Amino acid sequence: MWVREGRRRYGGGAMVGEGGGRYGGDHLDFGGGEFKGTVVAKGSVYQYAAAPTALDALPARVTGFTGRGDELRRLLDTFDPSAADGGSVPVLVAALSGLGGIGKTALAVEAAHEACEKGWFPGGVLFLDLHGYDDDPVTGEQALETLLRALGAEPEHIPVRADERGALYRSLLAERRRERGAVLVLADNASSPDQVRPLLPGDVRHRLLVTSRNKLPQLGARLLALDELTPGEAYELLDRVLRIADPADSRVTDEPEAAKEVASHCGHLPLALQISAALLVLDRGKPVAELAGELLEFRDRLIHLDDGERSVRAAFDLSYRRLPPDQARLLRLLALAPGAEVTAEAVTALAGEDFPPTRTLDALARSHLVERGSGRGRWRLHDLVRVFGVGVVAADAGLREEGETARERLLEFYMRGAGAADARLRWLPGIVEPERFTERGQALAWLDGERAGLVAAAAWVSEERFAEAAVRLAACLGEYLRWRRFFGDWITVTQAAQEAASRIGDRSAEAHAWNGLGFALREAGRGEEAIAAHIRARDLCQAAGDRYREAASWGGLGYALREVGRAEEAIAAHIRARDMLQVLGDHYHEGMAWNGLGLALVDTGQLEEAVDAYTRARDLFQAGGDRYREGRAWNDLGRALRKAGRVEEAIQAYGKHLEICREFEDRYGTGRALANLARAWEAADNLPHARANWLQAAHAYTRAEASAEAAHARTRADELTP
Repeated sequence: MWVREGRRRYGGGAMVGEGGGRYGGDHLDFGGGEFKGTVVAKGSVYQYAAAPTALDALPARVTGFTGRGDELRRLLDTFDPSAADGGSVPVLVAALSGLGGIGKTALAVEAAHEACEKGWFPGGVLFLDLHGYDDDPVTGEQALETLLRALGAEPEHIPVRADERGALYRSLLAERRRERGAVLVLADNASSPDQVRPLLPGDVRHRLLVTSRNKLPQLGARLLALDELTPGEAYELLDRVLRIADPADSRVTDEPEAAKEVASHCGHLPLALQISAALLVLDRGKPVAELAGELLEFRDRLIHLDDGERSVRAAFDLSYRRLPPDQARLLRLLALAPGAEVTAEAVTALAGEDFPPTRTLDALARSHLVERGSGRGRWRLHDLVRVFGVGVVAADAGLREEGETARERLLEFYMRGAGAADARLRWLPGIVEPERFTERGQALAWLDGERAGLVAAAAWVSEERFAEAAVRLAACLGEYLRWRRFFGDWITVTQAAQEAASRIGDRSAEAHAWNGLGFALREAGRGEEAIAAHIRARDLCQAAGDRYREAASWGGLGYALREVGRAEEAIAAHIRARDMLQVLGDHYHEGMAWNGLGLALVDTGQLEEAVDAYTRARDLFQAGGDRYREGRAWNDLGRALRKAGRVEEAIQAYGKHLEICREFEDRYGTGRALANLARAWEAADNLPHARANWLQAAHAYTRAEASAEAAHARTRADELTP
């Protein structure tokens, strides 16, 4: 049996059959053919028409899109076809990257709409989601098939091999350009360069825009990384979304401070802000302040940042699940680090490594899960990424123990460093020099770099596992925080240490913390609280029979009493401290008692007695090799001399203080010495010298970030201008 198969294409002309007969219409003509035996004819009829295209596939603009003005302009610059006319090479590929939920797709779609409105892509827009962070991401070959179909390629004509698909894709784009004009290809949610490379158009007049949670430098693209919104943009987004749902909804503008709190708790992340706005839209009676309170109250605020359809936690989890084990571990540990930023040295301790895990940090930075901090070698996490990481650790017993062990390593690192730095700051000639920091400046630089982490780690005293170590850490920070005038941090650290020492029953450490708290409160202008703190320290020392610390408490009490105007009581307290220290043979700290006594004597008008007290203090500091406190004694001596009318001697004393302040690079002390010199020159009726010193004092105070003192110095200089 012979089988003869024929095909008929609609829309064509007459065809010639194998038997030589011509035929037309919708039948097969075997006329003229010779057949031996049974013949079965099979006819297949295909209707061929132009395949549908999807060249206007751009999604709608995102509701509530706001801000991003600079980023939008930069993207449009890459699309602008006039770049080639100006003689420069147009950018073929732009890669927009950022943290999940940062608003990459929204910005890309907005930019594409604006570019189309300008008429830059008359050939149309191809859009595809590469699902790069799903369990089954779109491959480059699959993406090509999708784009070829969108360009109108017939399914049976799409090649199997990737290189052939790429060739057809570029050819169809070229044909489209000749017929209609340039095409924009928007590839959303890519996770690797391999997904994107096959999509590169062959003609530079087309443009490819890629969004990804990873930076993709391998593409040779114009890279644009997105940060969170500014506070103003975040506030505007909340208001806009509510007013789109109801133009009369003025809750954001009615509660501006609460709205700013919500934006802050959202980390100014667009996805979190959109969800928060949706929650307000769903509950029209909910005040913005109530939502702000809910976000603040819950340790895991991601519970609230979920509107049933969108979830910040789910967005982060997509990125986290794709991390290799070493990157996932480091991200979890970084979430447990104290402070807003962490140094590479601290990361090394946290991770338990011998060397900084630079490659892992760089990889996390490329994924936008870790950000570079305020300086080189410093790292930070977005607030919500930190909350996510803490939640991951809390959900697993093994990860919790891993985290606690890492925190112990970090606390030990902080204790060693802070202890060595404190020893250098307190070092005096005649005692063994600290080994780690050979100069005072090195110790200060290390403490400056780690300050945020040190202060935050000291607050771990509230946790039983870390209480004892954190108390010891807090004791190492007082001298530094006093020197740098970080009085708020000083109060925080000493208050936490006092509470922990009391809880664990360490009365000596508790007394030390109470005394330190008293000094910090006095420096912050909280004199009455300082008095109470020093009295508590004194009573604890008396109960424990600790005469040395009792003397220190009497001295602190004297300073606090003077602060609130109780000079006579201050004199008695300093005399008590002086006498105890003389019996103990501690002549160095005796100098501090003499100096405090001098201050109180000046307040009561006993100027000659004050001069004698300051002179004794200066001599004791000189004998002990404490140049810095010697300088303070010179300053206070100058004040007493000036008030006593001994102006020339006062100028000499202030000059000694200025010299020592500059030696120690003490900016605030330098400002104070110059201001006192200016007062002395005014008393000597030498106004040009006085004005010059006031101007120098203003400059020094400004460098010390003492704005009120700087403003006063400038005002005095202006008043003395001829």
